Amino acid sequence: MALLFTIFLVLTLFVAMVFYYEHSTAKIPPGFSERKKLYAFHYIMNFGFGMAMVLDKLGIVSEVSFLRVIMDGIPPREDKRLVIKDLIFEKVQVRLYQPKTSTTGQRRGVLYFHGGVGRFGSIRAYERTCRYLARKTNSVVVSVGYRLAPEYPYPTQFHDCLTATIHFMKTAQDYGVDPARIIVCGDSSGGTLTAAVAQALVNRKDVPKLRAQILIYPFLQAADFNLPSYQQNARIPVLIRERTLILGLKYLNKDLSAVNTLLEGSHISAKGRQKYQKWLSVDNIPHEFKTRGYIPPGPPAPYSEELYELAKPFLEPLFSPLLCEDSVIAQLPETFILTCEYDVLRDDGLLYKKRLEDHGIKVTLCHLEEGFHGTVFLAAYGKVTTFQSGIKGLEKITKFLRLM
Repeated sequence: MALLFTIFLVLTLFVAMVFYYEHSTAKIPPGFSERKKLYAFHYIMNFGFGMAMVLDKLGIVSEVSFLRVIMDGIPPREDKRLVIKDLIFEKVQVRLYQPKTSTTGQRRGVLYFHGGVGRFGSIRAYERTCRYLARKTNSVVVSVGYRLAPEYPYPTQFHDCLTATIHFMKTAQDYGVDPARIIVCGDSSGGTLTAAVAQALVNRKDVPKLRAQILIYPFLQAADFNLPSYQQNARIPVLIRERTLILGLKYLNKDLSAVNTLLEGSHISAKGRQKYQKWLSVDNIPHEFKTRGYIPPGPPAPYSEELYELAKPFLEPLFSPLLCEDSVIAQLPETFILTCEYDVLRDDGLLYKKRLEDHGIKVTLCHLEEGFHGTVFLAAYGKVTTFQSGIKGLEKITKFLRLM
């Protein structure tokens, strides 16, 4: 009994400290219309992260296991408008959603790669999102349950997504899908996987060409953490600047002590800066995104060979699709990119849009003026967690899909 009371006391004190720290450091712009709701969600999320850390330290449950349970949430009720099947695509678990409504021809197919930085997130967590897309667009949606780190180290997640995609493309007609109308889609780190899968498919001759890719506030590069959006949104919920890198380091099972020097850019040599400059230059970001208090950074941080070796996987196209070579970028399919004004990853999406358009790829940009990281994921959960920006985002994605 005494042990339980001690654990409860420690958790209570820790949560109080988290609430105080986040209240004093989180910065939500004064004009944000759903300010209180975002603060509440931010506190709840940080409570989850804090609780996970404490339970892990006490040896009760691992941090990642606790976060997976939290993200999975409560499963929705049965949906009588869809046929839902759990399948295996070449050893990869997937869930397939087929509308029950009759159709005169073959449907489009959508493969969805969930977010969660490769360590959490699941088919169950994105059940509502995938059901919504299947119903609203009359599409066959395949939610890919790729294996997670640390049990299955990076880049297992990419290989699972690629395997499931190729299998579906080859067997699309078995599910009433037109092989020429297959779209890959993902949010956050699932957007990273989407971009990487699309790039991996451009030179394959054994499968049809993708019809399109949909990238929802994607993480696309780890070479520059000082872009305007990283600076402007460094303390804006929910994906603050330091957390972005910490989650990435945990995903790759790297030393967290390198966070600050990586944020400063010490992992990029002068030669590397010169190479990436043409793709990551702030000049490639439209002026209107630099007016909100952006201050150009000073001289680059001193280069560290040791840090470069640690960060090497960060700079591979699988992890940073924005850094892929032009020969691949030029062959990518039509693209939809969703960015959020209050998201550190905003400029990743804007820079990728510029690269794609420079190579003649058609890009549809949906920029959510009051959007923040995770808003589309929350939109499918109902009124309590829904923000207007997320509803708008889902509607824009649905509209794009209907045109494919």
